[in-house]
Amino acid sequence: MALKPNDGETFLKEVDEELRREQLTTFFTRYGRWIAAAAVLILAAVGGWLWWSSRQAAARENAGENLIAVMGQIGGDNQAIAAAQPQINALAENGIEGYRAAALFARATGQARSGNVQAAVATLRAIGDDQSLDQVYRDAALIRRSQLEFDTLPPQEVIRRLTPVATGNGAWAGAAGEMVGAAHLKMNRPDLAGPVFVRIAQDQKAAASLRERAAMMAGSLGFDPAPDAPRSTAPARPASAAPAANAQAPAASAAPAAANAQAPATREKAR
Repeated sequence: MALKPNDGETFLKEVDEELRREQLTTFFTRYGRWIAAAAVLILAAVGGWLWWSSRQAAARENAGENLIAVMGQIGGDNQAIAAAQPQINALAENGIEGYRAAALFARATGQARSGNVQAAVATLRAIGDDQSLDQVYRDAALIRRSQLEFDTLPPQEVIRRLTPVATGNGAWAGAAGEMVGAAHLKMNRPDLAGPVFVRIAQDQKAAASLRERAAMMAGSLGFDPAPDAPRSTAPARPASAAPAANAQAPAASAAPAAANAQAPATREKAR
């Protein structure tokens, strides 16, 4: 007996559905365990990532609180500085770069405040030599170390050491340039110091207070710090050695670099 057209279509649909059901059953029989295992691994990975993120956030919060406490302690007397050492040592081993660098700067600051300048210089030298730290931290350590050694270093060494930073586009170009200018004045070379201070005064990335000091120094040396303004000519080597006395002013004003050397930690904390 021949099938009606509608009966034939129904039969083909039933065969097709049965074939698909059989293929699906075969697929899950063969690969079902692997699919379930993959799903479990994905869930475990997501759960592990959430747990790790939570731990990292808690670690950053704890490190930030410890760092704030340390900064308060190293501003006190020698006893307070000594009491802060365990926390500083713990932060120095922190895996978060910004907190580790801040702890090392705090260690150097505490050493300098307690009168152990040689130890502070050694700590800062270690920061500068640490290739795992960002260049901004290493430049800050170089500037702070040069500031501590400024009175004992030959001015030529200060210039050699800091000129690459002072002439670059980094965050510490202005602070380094201020010390380079002071070193030129220490050598009784206002003709070389003036352009350095002019460059700092015109640097829009430098701090406003630093630019203001540089403009005052440039003007006192006979240089016009205004952008695009004609610059006056300073004598190559004046007969009087009086400008050398002014070398102490920029050197002393370099102190903000020491305080700002700890500023990178706040960037990391803001993450």
